[in-house]
Order: sequence, then structure tokens, then C-alpha cells
Amino acid sequence: MKKSRFTEQQIIGFLKQAESGLPVRDVCRQGGFSEPTFYKWRAKYGGMEADEARRLKDLEVENARLKKLLAEAHLDLEALKVGFGGKALAPQDKRKAIAKMLEHTQMSERRACRLVGLSRDAWRHPPQPDAHTVRLGERIHAVAMERRRFGYRRVHDMLRTELPGTNHKKVFRLYSAQGLAVRKRNKGKKCRGERTPLVAATRVNQTWSLDFVSDSLANGRRIKCLTIADDFTRECIDIAVDLSMPGAYVTRILDQAARFRGYPEAIRTDNGPEFTCRAFMAWMQARGIQHILIQPGKPTQNAYIESFNGKFRDECLNENWFESLTQAREVIAIWRQDYNEVRPHGTIGRIPPAEFAAKHRKPNPSTTDAGSVNLQTLGPLSN
Repeated sequence: MKKSRFTEQQIIGFLKQAESGLPVRDVCRQGGFSEPTFYKWRAKYGGMEADEARRLKDLEVENARLKKLLAEAHLDLEALKVGFGGKALAPQDKRKAIAKMLEHTQMSERRACRLVGLSRDAWRHPPQPDAHTVRLGERIHAVAMERRRFGYRRVHDMLRTELPGTNHKKVFRLYSAQGLAVRKRNKGKKCRGERTPLVAATRVNQTWSLDFVSDSLANGRRIKCLTIADDFTRECIDIAVDLSMPGAYVTRILDQAARFRGYPEAIRTDNGPEFTCRAFMAWMQARGIQHILIQPGKPTQNAYIESFNGKFRDECLNENWFESLTQAREVIAIWRQDYNEVRPHGTIGRIPPAEFAAKHRKPNPSTTDAGSVNLQTLGPLSN
């Protein structure tokens, strides 16, 4: 704004001379200014006294100062929106915000650091991870690549023994920084009909759950996997693999499992033909085992084995390509052993099922071995 060489008192004096009757042309000639300037002064200061004109000048100066402050405040707000986009408290988020401010605005480094609340020294010298953090990040990546459906909590469970004292929040931070989050699966429609209550087991061998999982070999031939799980310990009792499994075949698999574990009090199945045939029903009645049949079309009533089958598909079947039935049995047996003895389970205290079962299993004198063996080593059964 151009500053006038006349003070407010002088301008008011020129206006008073014109009001007293002196021609405007003469006033302008005597003062050394043009007539348009005179009329501009009269529009601005007409009818004012010198004190009032001085107050008006002070108000204009104050208004200009406030406009400048407002412009700077808007600039700060714009920079904060560009940098943050939301509330950020962690130092690493503040560093990212400062970098965005410097990239997208004409703001100095000093001012950006002051706005964000981070010292310039902290901005210029970010912390470097120590050797333990680097090793932990590498192990998290290795476990996540090996077990692709594991979230950060299960990864933490796997590393608790190897790296004691590791906090799960630190595992989550390193897990998220490497982009290892598991994609959530779309949930199907929920069943809104009346459901049969699923009573939780309270002891070993109280209830076994059975179900079939289908897959195919490299040549396209279908295979069936009979999965058997203990509802209480979540332990996989056996996974039988073959091309066909009628009811008599299923009963022989259960007899083999009972040789080492004892017979269960009840078995929960769906309404498949293998579980409703005469051979299977007669076998159940002869051994005094209760048969729990779920309602047709409601697999959630057999939720324990359905949950296990989901893990079995994701971590074993979908991750392997079987060229022969023998190879399928070997790979599935290895996965079953890993599931029982290594893989932590979230519903039993984040420990492997075999370890949980060992704490609750009572010695059975009628069995030859109280431990769990791989029944696949006994060889396939004939139909």
C-alpha cells in the first residue's frame, strides 16, 4: 500500500479550505496534488475531524495486520491438512506429515516442525532399529510367508519361545509395516432359522466331530479326506485320505483311532450317507456311542469340525499340489503333526492342541499307548 506524503491533519486542512469557499483548483495548486486525489480524500475523510481521521488510520493498520495473521493461519491449516489428513501422535507419523508439508507447500522446515510439534533434530535424525528389532522383523516375515493365513497374534504366539519378552504390540507394528495383513474373507449369509445349541465339551473324548473334505489330484481325480477332531482339546485325531470311503471304511478308521485313545462318548456328524448307513449305525450302537446328527443344511451345528476344515483347506490343501494319492497322504500327515504339536490354537490358551491334551488326558489302561500317533503310517484300508 502506497504511503501518502500528507498527514491526516493536513488532508483535513485542505478539505476545510474547500469548504470555506476556496476553489478546489486553487487548493490543489497550493498543496501540490491533483484534483482526483482531492475528491478521493473528500470521499474518505469528508466531515471528519483530525482525531477521527487518525483513529481511522489506526484501524486500517490494525486491519491489515489481522489480515496478514489470518492468511498465515489459513496457510498453517492447509499445511496441517496436507501433512496429516487426520490426528497423528506417533513420531513416525509426524515425520511423514512434515515431509508432505515441505513437498506440497511453500513452508520452511522450521515452521513445519513447529506446527507438527517435532524438533528439527528429531526430524533430521530418525531413530535406527536395533539388531533385535531387525531380527524380529525378519522372523515375522518368515513365519508369515510360511503360514499365510496367520495374523499378527498367531505370529506372536509362534515367536514367544524363540524371542522371549517380545511384546505383541511391537509384533503388530512390524507386521503392519511390512504389509503382511491377511485379507478378510467375505462372510456368507447368516442362517436365521432356529438352531440346535452346540454344547461345549468339558473333557477329553467326550465328543468327536467328523466330516469330509474333497480335493483333487493333478490328473483331475477326486479324493476324499475324513477329518476327525476332539471337540475339547481341538486335537486332530486323524485325517484319512482315499478315493472312496463308505461307512464300513469309516468305522475301521475310528477303530484304529480308538486303539490308542479310547472310544468317545459321542460322535457329531452331518447327514451324509457314510454316517447314516447301516454299517455305521450298527457300529455306533454296538459300542454304546451316542450319535449326534445335525439338522440338514445347518453346518454351523457342527462348528468345531467346520472351523478345523477351514484351516485344513487354507493351510494344506490350497498350498499343495498332489500328484498321487501317496504324496497326498504324506503331505497331509506332516501338516496334521504340525497342527497338533507346533501350531498354537487361539481357543485353548494359544498353545498347540497336543500340549493342551497332555495336560487334561487321563491314562487309559485299556489302550496300548496314551500318546497320539500318525494313523496314516498304518497304510490305507481296503474297501
